[in-house]
Amino acid sequence: MKRTLTGQYVASSVAGEAVRAFVPDPLPPSPPLALDHDLSHHLDRAHIALGRLDGVSGTLPDTRLFLYAYVRKEAVLSSQIEGTQSSLSDLLLFELDEAPGVPFDDVVEVSNYVAALEHGLTRIRGGFPLSNRLIREVHGILLSRGRGQSKSPGEFRRTQNWIGGTRPGNAHFVPASPERVEELMAQFERFLHDQPVRTPTLIKAALAHVQFETIHPFLDGNGRVGRLVIPMLLCIEGVLREPLLYLSLYFKQNRSRYYEMLDRVRTDGEWEEWVMFFATGVEETANTAVATAHRLLEISQADRIKVQGAGRIAGSALQVHHALLSRPVNNIGRLASDTKLSVPTVTGALAALIDLGLVREITGRKRGRVFSYGPYLDLLQQGMEPL
Repeated sequence: MKRTLTGQYVASSVAGEAVRAFVPDPLPPSPPLALDHDLSHHLDRAHIALGRLDGVSGTLPDTRLFLYAYVRKEAVLSSQIEGTQSSLSDLLLFELDEAPGVPFDDVVEVSNYVAALEHGLTRIRGGFPLSNRLIREVHGILLSRGRGQSKSPGEFRRTQNWIGGTRPGNAHFVPASPERVEELMAQFERFLHDQPVRTPTLIKAALAHVQFETIHPFLDGNGRVGRLVIPMLLCIEGVLREPLLYLSLYFKQNRSRYYEMLDRVRTDGEWEEWVMFFATGVEETANTAVATAHRLLEISQADRIKVQGAGRIAGSALQVHHALLSRPVNNIGRLASDTKLSVPTVTGALAALIDLGLVREITGRKRGRVFSYGPYLDLLQQGMEPL
């Protein structure tokens, strides 16, 4: 049975202007997804890639080191989709209380994203369900500072929003009226909890992403929250032990296709086409994450061998090198605190690392210097050029 519209357009008036707001049908789709051979094959490949990615958690000497930088990479990419110009280096400088090279509000938004993701994952690890309450908490942190402060952080919208255009009347897409949001999000939450039927996790993540973007329940931050829900769902359902899958780079690189897919689901019921696109993104992203983790491990191990040959300073230089794995942009004071070494010892260790070509000073100052672990940071920043 061929689907058509996956909801209904409801006529309303906003500021005296007639608009047609889209109200999506509850999930799962009706009729159910047609899991033909091609779609099933893509889903199987995505599951295999996720299994490899989950296995990375057991092969890295310290997953936290990789996760620290990888979460921040995702924060930058997801925020770039919304128009910020912050880089990973800007964020790491900001976390050192150093001035980033972009507008302050840009890097604040990225920093908020890190805090929101970490809050969500902490709550999930503590046994809290993926629910509307948690989604609102994550949104509240995301918009707690910067440009979003005036956009009702942590609250579903009470006014009409729209996507594209200067007003609802000439918008590309108008989500449901605010009076419908509570009901639609209640339906959304029930779907996440497998009501009325159990939905396989990967398909659930794909369907839920479209539904959340279609409801657009907040005044601002919907895209970022919608992308955050994906790793939280994969973690809470046991597909991943650590939040190592982030689709922002895939969505960024396929931006036009991504928005076209969302539209085709709404107007033509092309759920299968969307799930295949989503599964392809999961496979590509998971495989890239595995390759990146292994390459970062190779870089750190090769550099560690170089440091071991640094003579008397090798012991302290190894400790500073290890600290730079988790914070590849750092200063002497933070490194001294992290390693429990004295400032003169850290200074000497950094000089040795600079001589080995592993670290560079990036401010040009004589006081308050900042150091970058170049090879490691360069690899992490691949694909992160602003849109």
